[in-house]
Parts: sequence; C-alpha cells; structure tokens
Amino acid sequence: MYDRTFNFSAGPATMPVPVLEEVRDEVLNYRGSGMGVMEMSHRSKVYQTIIDEAEQDLRDLMGIPDNYKVLFIQGGATLQFAMIPMNLMKNGKAVYVETGAWSKKAISEAKKYGEVIVAASSKDKNYSYIPDCSAIDVPEDADYVYICENETIHGTTWQTLPKTNGKPLVSDQSSMFLSKPCNVSDYAMIYAGVQKNVGPAGMVVVIIREDLIRDDLDEKVPTYLSYKTHADAGSMYNTPNCWAIYVCGKVFKYLKSLGGLAAMEKINIEKAKVLYDFLDSSKLFSGTVEKGSRSLMNIPFVTGDKDVDADVVAYTKAAGFENLKGHKSVGGLRASTYNAMPIEGVYALVDCLKKYEAK
Repeated sequence: MYDRTFNFSAGPATMPVPVLEEVRDEVLNYRGSGMGVMEMSHRSKVYQTIIDEAEQDLRDLMGIPDNYKVLFIQGGATLQFAMIPMNLMKNGKAVYVETGAWSKKAISEAKKYGEVIVAASSKDKNYSYIPDCSAIDVPEDADYVYICENETIHGTTWQTLPKTNGKPLVSDQSSMFLSKPCNVSDYAMIYAGVQKNVGPAGMVVVIIREDLIRDDLDEKVPTYLSYKTHADAGSMYNTPNCWAIYVCGKVFKYLKSLGGLAAMEKINIEKAKVLYDFLDSSKLFSGTVEKGSRSLMNIPFVTGDKDVDADVVAYTKAAGFENLKGHKSVGGLRASTYNAMPIEGVYALVDCLKKYEAK
C-alpha cells in the first residue's frame, strides 16, 4: 500500500495511516475552504470549529470533568518543567518522585523556583523500577506532588499512583497519553507533549483543575507562562500551533472510532506482550525494567555487550526497522510501541530479532 517502514521512534513517532491520509487529502483545501489549515487564520470560524472539536473529542475520550480546563500550549513538555513551579508553587515547596531522566530534569528546573523534596527515587538501580510511594512523606505546606508517569528513556510506568496526603497530583503523561483509560479526577494536572503518542511536535496538552489556575502570580512571571493566560483566551492568547491542534484532533476522532481508550489499552497490552514474552525467553536479549514497572509504550532491552547492541541496531535498520537505538544516555535498544504502531510491526520485529539471535 505505502512504502512505509516500521518506525519505533520514541518521538516524533509513527502516526495512524488513516489520519495521515485524511491530512494529505486536506492539505490544499480543507473542507471546501479553499485553503489548507496551515494557511488559514486562527481567528476564523473554520479554525475555531477545529479547535473546539479537538477539545470536545479529548474530553469525550478521557471523560474530563467540567471543572478542568484543556489547554493547547506551545513549547512542548519541557517548558512545563518551569511553568508548573511558576504557577503552582504558592508556599515555595513541592514533592517530586525521581524515576528517570525526565523526572530528574523536572526536579532540576523546579529547584530554580523553590524547595524540592525528592520523596522517593529509583536511581539506586538505574531507574529500572517505580519506587513504592504508598507512604511517602508529603509535608503539610507542600504545594503539589509531581511524577513522570511513564519514563520514555528508561521504560518504566506507574501501576499505582502515589499517596499525596491530599495535595494536588501533577503527572507528566507525555509518552503514555491516551494509551489507556485515565481517571482525570485522580489528578490536579496532567500534561503531555503530543509528539510521542498523539501528533506532530511543538505542542503540549495541559489538563488542569480550575482551582489551580491563579491570578496572583509573581509579577515577574512572563504573561505567556501563566496558565490563566491560556485558560482565559481559550488557548488562543497568540497564534497557537494550529497544525498540531488540527492533527491531534484527527487522532482523537480516530481513537474514538476504534472504541476509545479501553479498546486502545487492550491492543497495547497485546502488542507489548509479544515483545516482552520474546525478551523473557531469549538467551541473547533481556529487558532492563523490573516486571512490575514495565511500560506498554517504551520497551528498552540489551544484549549485555555494547558492540553487539550496535550491531543489532544496524541489522534491524538494514531489515527495514527504524529508530531502535536506545537513548544516548543509556545505550542499548528501545522499541516504542505507541498507539499507532500496528501489532504486525511488533511481530515482524520479534521475527527479526529471533533471526539475529539464531545467527
């Protein structure tokens, strides 16, 4: 049908073919408007419909309560490492759980704005597990508790949310967003960079409870970095990432057509099982994450020899598989099996790895 590779990139990542086909067909002329979405005014009635539908479809998918705002903000997830403490630190103190590279970066950024308490960490075992947070110390004057719910680089994910002592829970869901059902009411704020599991790079989705949106921020906080700015303007304080919102809206509709997030979770569990079962039975390859903390989205694995790892990357690339090299900070290999990766791609990868092992 198409000359497309199986792309296991951690982001920007593979996208659903039906969505790409729709986008292709509308690039020159969006629904009779005579122009493409990249060309039209974000203040037009046509574009207002696009962003309104995108928000409503996301609310439908996740069951987002009415007292939560949905914001489409430029800058990606990394900008949120600073925006969160800027906006949420009233008392200047927050609790973070360190589970890998991305939570570590968030901690480093938050320290610029107040006191950061690292209540638990899995650094002792190279971030290969999620620590037990059923009884972490959360001070009464802490403003919030922060987690990275799925660590893209290290391939771990939370199975049980931490006890927060009634404090707001903030979660970075970038690499697991919309991969399974989510009870939004368990969180005060969820955010996700969209380039991993939803759409093109350059934007973050923020789902934030209204009581966290403040108008008494330090006057030095830039206007654009206030959640209130975006909430009051319907995500259009300035020209938003129109293209990303448009494509994400297509993906939201596509997920709804598949049966929603419960159906997506079932597919993702099945896909991940194919690869994990192989890794658990292989004599050459092994996963790097403890079984109770394994991600459905990002699956790192190794041979135990850096040179062999590199050879496997070259072998799989020659066989038509892309982006299986592990992150530069950890090495090894990594397969990201996001929503848009078909199960046929995972089966094909396992067959390729079996051939390499036999060789």
